[in-house]
Amino acid sequence: MRADSRHGLSRPDRVRGGGDTTAAPRPGSRHGADPAELERLLEPVVRAAGMDLESVRVGSAGRRRLLRVVVDADGGVSLDGIALVSREVSARLDGAGAMGEAPYTLEVSSPGVDRPLTLPRHWRRAAGRLVRVPLAGRSDNGLSSPAPVAGDAGETGPAKEGQAGPVEGRVIAAGDSGVILEVDGEQREFGYAELGPGRVQVEFGPPGGGPGGQGTVPAGAATGERTGGRGDGH
Repeated sequence: MRADSRHGLSRPDRVRGGGDTTAAPRPGSRHGADPAELERLLEPVVRAAGMDLESVRVGSAGRRRLLRVVVDADGGVSLDGIALVSREVSARLDGAGAMGEAPYTLEVSSPGVDRPLTLPRHWRRAAGRLVRVPLAGRSDNGLSSPAPVAGDAGETGPAKEGQAGPVEGRVIAAGDSGVILEVDGEQREFGYAELGPGRVQVEFGPPGGGPGGQGTVPAGAATGERTGGRGDGH
């Protein structure tokens, strides 16, 4: 699901007084905007809309710069939600002068099936889906054993020596430290530290998906022309 906005040349007014003092990213990358700085700028905006900011990418589409913002939420993201976030993100970028004066296209979308499962929330939102994941760290009896998440970030760990994967199964449940997969009719628990990036598998026929419709094919897109990112269309 995607919303596109096309931005022309603009010179946003500077915020004065007690306004937001977040500094705009300085040109330095190939496309004149630092994705890490943009993430810091946009994350509060996306969070305020009840969503998670998954990624920010700066590329090009012809001669125009392309800013891709991916958002997600429990229960999935609606087309109206995408349009709302697109407007709020556009306003934040223009207010901070984050993208400079060169024209660019803003594309806001939800994740597709190719998004790797690397965080607990990714696994939670994949409940009911068939996934394939590299596996490491097996116990003496040949079965995987739960392992705690390393650090506070909650990212699944990299594949270790003696990797025994990949494993394919359906996500039954996911918590803060691990996930339960149904593998060959048996429910098995894995700690995130045992797993590499999971991949949702495309299934044909009646969907086995759970809540949120993680990874479903986009149903449509909202598009609209804006000059300087200040129009009301979406």
